[in-house]
Amino acid sequence: MTIRNVDESLKRRLRMQAAAHGRSMEEEARDILRSALSTDAPRTANLADAIRARFAPLGGADLSLAPREPMREPVDLS
Repeated sequence: MTIRNVDESLKRRLRMQAAAHGRSMEEEARDILRSALSTDAPRTANLADAIRARFAPLGGADLSLAPREPMREPVDLS
Protein backbone atom coordinates (compact mmCIF):
# COMPACT_ATOMS: atom_id res chain seq x y z
CA MET A 1 0.00 0.00 0.00
CA THR A 2 1.27 3.46 -0.84
CA ILE A 3 -0.12 6.62 0.72
CA ARG A 4 0.55 9.76 -1.29
CA ASN A 5 0.27 13.46 -0.44
CA VAL A 6 0.96 13.09 3.28
CA ASP A 7 1.51 16.47 4.90
CA GLU A 8 5.14 17.03 5.99
CA SER A 9 4.15 17.93 9.54
CA LEU A 10 2.17 14.69 9.81
CA LYS A 11 5.14 12.67 8.52
CA ARG A 12 7.39 14.42 11.05
CA ARG A 13 5.00 13.57 13.90
CA LEU A 14 4.83 9.95 12.72
CA ARG A 15 8.63 9.78 12.54
CA MET A 16 8.96 11.18 16.08
CA GLN A 17 6.31 8.86 17.49
CA ALA A 18 7.91 5.86 15.78
CA ALA A 19 11.31 6.80 17.22
CA ALA A 20 9.80 7.17 20.69
CA HIS A 21 8.39 3.63 20.39
CA GLY A 22 11.61 2.25 18.92
CA ARG A 23 10.17 1.14 15.59
CA SER A 24 10.06 2.14 11.94
CA MET A 25 7.57 4.64 10.54
CA GLU A 26 5.97 1.81 8.59
CA GLU A 27 5.48 -0.32 11.71
CA GLU A 28 4.16 2.69 13.62
CA ALA A 29 1.64 3.40 10.84
CA ARG A 30 0.54 -0.27 10.89
CA ASP A 31 0.07 -0.11 14.65
CA ILE A 32 -1.98 3.11 14.37
CA LEU A 33 -4.20 1.54 11.69
CA ARG A 34 -4.55 -1.66 13.71
CA SER A 35 -5.62 0.31 16.80
CA ALA A 36 -8.00 2.57 14.90
CA LEU A 37 -9.73 -0.32 13.15
CA SER A 38 -9.70 -2.91 15.93
CA THR A 39 -13.21 -2.12 17.12
CA ASP A 40 -16.25 -1.81 14.92
CA ALA A 41 -18.35 1.28 15.41
CA PRO A 42 -21.94 0.34 16.16
CA ARG A 43 -24.20 1.13 13.24
CA THR A 44 -27.73 2.35 13.72
CA ALA A 45 -30.57 0.95 11.68
CA ASN A 46 -31.29 4.17 9.83
CA LEU A 47 -30.74 7.93 9.78
CA ALA A 48 -33.77 8.68 11.95
CA ASP A 49 -32.47 6.36 14.69
CA ALA A 50 -29.02 7.95 14.49
CA ILE A 51 -30.49 11.45 14.86
CA ARG A 52 -32.74 10.34 17.71
CA ALA A 53 -29.78 8.76 19.53
CA ARG A 54 -27.71 11.92 19.06
CA PHE A 55 -30.35 14.21 20.60
CA ALA A 56 -31.80 11.85 23.24
CA PRO A 57 -29.35 12.99 25.96
CA LEU A 58 -30.52 16.58 25.41
CA GLY A 59 -34.14 15.68 26.13
CA GLY A 60 -35.27 15.14 22.57
CA ALA A 61 -37.95 17.20 20.88
CA ASP A 62 -41.69 16.72 20.53
CA LEU A 63 -42.90 18.10 17.25
CA SER A 64 -46.52 18.36 16.22
CA LEU A 65 -47.28 17.04 12.78
CA ALA A 66 -49.20 19.18 10.36
CA PRO A 67 -52.48 17.66 9.19
CA ARG A 68 -52.19 15.92 5.86
CA GLU A 69 -54.45 16.79 2.98
CA PRO A 70 -55.55 14.46 0.21
CA MET A 71 -53.37 14.40 -2.90
CA ARG A 72 -54.50 16.57 -5.80
CA GLU A 73 -55.34 15.10 -9.15
CA PRO A 74 -52.45 15.43 -11.64
CA VAL A 75 -52.75 18.17 -14.27
CA ASP A 76 -53.77 16.93 -17.70
CA LEU A 77 -51.33 18.50 -20.17
CA SER A 78 -52.85 16.97 -23.31
